Amino acid sequence: MTRIANTPEPPYYAVIFTSLRTAEDNGYALMAERMTELAAQQPGFLGMESAREALGVTVSYWDSLEAIQRWKQQVEHREAQRLGRSEWYAAYRVRVARVERDYGFGE
Repeated sequence: MTRIANTPEPPYYAVIFTSLRTAEDNGYALMAERMTELAAQQPGFLGMESAREALGVTVSYWDSLEAIQRWKQQVEHREAQRLGRSEWYAAYRVRVARVERDYGFGE
């Protein structure tokens, strides 16, 4: 992703997913693309930003905690979570935060 997410006025929520990958792809790239497409179709989804070097960070934005919970339980996403634990990630952390302020310029 090469764009900054266009989010609404706060408050809203951010899910911050930080990860360290394993060496092999094993279908990761295709699944990551599918999860990006699928997340964008979910009710309450507001946007996403992602960057990967040695450490990967993906931040998705949601209008409510309920929307985040629905996304966490979505069937295809649950399968991606399972594969992430078994094949793609050496380590990861998920953090959920309420966004109180949002400011910047451009885009």
